[in-house]
Amino acid sequence: MLKRLVDLILSCVFLSLMLAAGRPVRAGIATLPEVCPRPAPGAPVPEPEDLRSENGTLHVDMHIRNQREAAGSWRFCYVLGSGAQAPTLRLHPGDLLVLRLKNELNIEPGTPPDAHRHAIAADPCASGEMELSATNLHFHGLTVPARCHQDEVLKTSIRAGDPPFEYRFRIPADEPPGLYWYHPHIHGFSTPQVLGGASGALIIEGIEQANAQVAGLPERVLVIRDQNLLNPDAPPASSEPVVPKMLIDRDGDAANNGTGFGKPAKDLSINYVPVPYPDYPPALISIRPRERQLWRVLNASAITYLNLAVLFNRKPQPLGIVALDGVPLNANGNAANQIEPRDHIGVPPGGRVEFIVQGPAPGESGLFVTRTVDTGQGGENDPNRAIARIEPAETAPEPRSILAASTRRAASPPSAASPPSAALPPGAASPARTASSARPWLGDVQPVRVRKLFFSERLRDASNPNSATDFYLTVDGEEPRAFDPAATQPNIVVKHGDVEDWIIENRSSELHAFHIHQLHFILVGFNGMSVNEPFLRDTVNVPYYNGRALQYPSVRLRMDFRDPNAVGTLVYHCHLLEHEDGGMMGTVRVDN
Repeated sequence: MLKRLVDLILSCVFLSLMLAAGRPVRAGIATLPEVCPRPAPGAPVPEPEDLRSENGTLHVDMHIRNQREAAGSWRFCYVLGSGAQAPTLRLHPGDLLVLRLKNELNIEPGTPPDAHRHAIAADPCASGEMELSATNLHFHGLTVPARCHQDEVLKTSIRAGDPPFEYRFRIPADEPPGLYWYHPHIHGFSTPQVLGGASGALIIEGIEQANAQVAGLPERVLVIRDQNLLNPDAPPASSEPVVPKMLIDRDGDAANNGTGFGKPAKDLSINYVPVPYPDYPPALISIRPRERQLWRVLNASAITYLNLAVLFNRKPQPLGIVALDGVPLNANGNAANQIEPRDHIGVPPGGRVEFIVQGPAPGESGLFVTRTVDTGQGGENDPNRAIARIEPAETAPEPRSILAASTRRAASPPSAASPPSAALPPGAASPARTASSARPWLGDVQPVRVRKLFFSERLRDASNPNSATDFYLTVDGEEPRAFDPAATQPNIVVKHGDVEDWIIENRSSELHAFHIHQLHFILVGFNGMSVNEPFLRDTVNVPYYNGRALQYPSVRLRMDFRDPNAVGTLVYHCHLLEHEDGGMMGTVRVDN
């Protein structure tokens, strides 16, 4: 009798612990540990683990894993040996990154990873095998060469069961300090992997040296991801206004209804804490009253646009923008310590923003929200919704990372193991290069030529409005064709050292986000009008065509091919990954 009573007590304790952790429990059967566990809705926002370079080198051993959810979607995660997911990689300019990635994806339930291997092993640098069980890494925003073992995504394919694949490169000595990120870039299958959570932040240290206003501030890394709806069949919250009947777009997502409300195309999460439709229970950020912090926010969504704001008692608060897309605003050589005040900030998929925010006063309530984004008649629904509540508390713990109080630049020593050139892979040049500060500001350089490209879409079956869609990003004057990974000729050839203007038109009825690898650009024109935007980007929105305007919407970008690390074959694409996977991508070869 006593044994049965002890067993009953232990069972109750086990059940309570499992429910507190938000894990599923089946009667009579202990569930296996989750491969990619996630916090419960409403949980405190956890901080990603920081991995910092030491003596000029950062060594990382990481696994990519996955699990199938009950509704049929996949979760993906980058995992360290400790079990920590999606670590933030922190390096200084000039540091060496050595990252060994082991592909442990198991796509078919119960099937070991080796079952996905071909009879003859292919070279991961040349196979170009694009399938859901394969993976690779793109280091978004870094000016790292498009070479295998560095930042090449067209041919590099690490298959399930392959030995660990080593990425090894040195951060350029003049890489701007700021927020970058890493994610898979397997053409045709980027969407499920990124949507499933395969992403993480990468920080180039030293932003306090670029802008003294952030020196000594606590910093938070906030990775906002999207995911398939946890409650797809739930009715709208009773607090929402009645909206037009919800429509489904051709990708199977909730279509834009133009109201700012209704079912979203995807749920959001913040550092993996889900904020699900329909009630959007916000995650929790605790902060000391009126404390100033630097928030480094990454939109790691596969398809969701963000329009970020901080509200205290429903009133928008000033956000002091310090950097966009990894580059401080004062990289243009203008006045130091430049801050751009805004009360809301649009961030496309793949974009990043770093801003100073002040915590609420005692007794105030705060919300971190995303406002609605009009993605066009053909776009997905990105409505107003909360992301996190901001609670002031004197006992709130400080974020684990605090920026240096000194703005003096400290030299980062090279790897103790080997000299810089020997530390790189065979055939790779050491990225000693002309400092960007020695080059004229991009906005002061006249382009040597102007090119025009355009986004467009086409139903595969014109007679069926629900037919699958092909997506195109085409050089003007050519026939739209979906990107062909097997193509041997680039879409565009440019010469290293040149500066060009690219006009990107949108001939479709939905918003697109243009992104290019290995370099940054500036926006110099919008819908045919000159724009004086003196900061760099690597991702930018291109407005949708409403079917009535006399000309297609467009942006004019000044593209910078002066960096030696941009030599090679680069890709450009829409950063809505459904569109990139569907063919909205091209290549540019930069010749010496």
